[in-house]
Amino acid sequence: MRMFRRRSGRSSSRSRTARIAGERRMLVAMAVDATGSGMYVPFSLVFFHHVTGLGFATVGLVLTVVGLVGLGALPLAGAAVDRYGAQRVQLFLYGVRGTGFLLYPFAHSLPAFAAVALATAFGDRAFPAVQQSLIGEVAQGADRDRLQASSRALRNGGLGAGSLLASLVVGLAGDAGFTAAAWLNAASFALAAVLMRGVRGVRGVRVVRGVRGVRAERRVSAADAAKPAAGYRQVFADRPFLGLTGVNFLNALGYSALSVLFPLYLTTWLRGPQAITGSAFTLNTVMCAAGGVVIAARVRARGARRTRSTALGSLLFAAAFAAQIVLGTFRPGSGIVLGGALMVIVVLYTLGELVHSPSAGALSVAAAPEALRGRYLAAYQLSWSLSAAVAPSLFTALMSVDGRLPWALLVGTSLAAALMVVRLERVLPAGAVQVVQVAPAAPAPAPAAAAPVVAERVATPTPAAATAAR
Repeated sequence: MRMFRRRSGRSSSRSRTARIAGERRMLVAMAVDATGSGMYVPFSLVFFHHVTGLGFATVGLVLTVVGLVGLGALPLAGAAVDRYGAQRVQLFLYGVRGTGFLLYPFAHSLPAFAAVALATAFGDRAFPAVQQSLIGEVAQGADRDRLQASSRALRNGGLGAGSLLASLVVGLAGDAGFTAAAWLNAASFALAAVLMRGVRGVRGVRVVRGVRGVRAERRVSAADAAKPAAGYRQVFADRPFLGLTGVNFLNALGYSALSVLFPLYLTTWLRGPQAITGSAFTLNTVMCAAGGVVIAARVRARGARRTRSTALGSLLFAAAFAAQIVLGTFRPGSGIVLGGALMVIVVLYTLGELVHSPSAGALSVAAAPEALRGRYLAAYQLSWSLSAAVAPSLFTALMSVDGRLPWALLVGTSLAAALMVVRLERVLPAGAVQVVQVAPAAPAPAPAAAAPVVAERVATPTPAAATAAR
């Protein structure tokens, strides 16, 4: 780390602005994708009702069923990533999702809607794991954390922009605006795919480690790349990674709180105005979009271990959930007091999200072996999908007993997640736990024999992935 401070101002500036190959195209593609998704995600039931002409109950039932069946795409996508490379699989999924939204306006019968929704659900469920794998292929060390933060910020900003755009289109065109929104979303997937074709994978980097100023270079050998993959058997035998996946399931329940629990808690237990829900979502979205990269950069600058910053995010979640219990106990009658208190809690919750998300995402990518990264991250993504499926019924059941019970559960899960991820430090790969600085420079001198070096493994794309990148 010291070597970066000794460079001249010009050199230091160049280091700070250095980007991986095709990074700007990748970030623009993420923003375009999120903007398109924002045109239907916030009001999916209404959107599909108007696009297909089917009833709300039918649409809701179909989306629930195909969403659960769509989880089967995760193991298939993981295996495809390991065989063909993340970029090629991602381009294929863009095609599947784009085709689905092109066809939705023509799917007026129940079988047609179910078929299109199932294909699109496969693409939607598999996409996050594939994108995480791609981040692992194109970036190393601290660059992964930076891309994770940028991805999260762009996701939130894009969803907000897409929602506003859809409202404008529907306001101007009426019901026909929903069809236009579907086709605009399909176009966003096509544009994102074109942009992603310019992204290149990492073929080798110089890893700079803050251990006595030692520098070292590590590349995956051709022999390592040629080793046969063990498949999902190895994934399920990797107890540290399964522990990390379990930790994420506990945290993912907390991520579901704002969208699932908060509106119900506000209107039934606190008896507050529904308008506060919109304000809370807006505040969370703006903070994530505007502060995600900045907060993540400050966390990286402090040199914190990924496990520790992940745990800190969990503790901030626990504090926000505990504050909800306090608020639910006193239940202020003043709308101003209630609204102000809830906004403070949302700020605390969002800070936890900003600290937790980049570190946890980069930790999962770095902890997965290169040869099986697709399968590992597909298994990790299941923790998000399962929490999303479990949260509504779990929260509503606890709410029926006492409005504070769901928050008490989330305090416990967040504290347990913080403790578990710190304990996993001893068994997770060292290069995954500690943020590694990566410099895309000339070959480094050989390290001193007596100095210990901890380097993160660097992925060398398979021939298939290299072909896809070209």
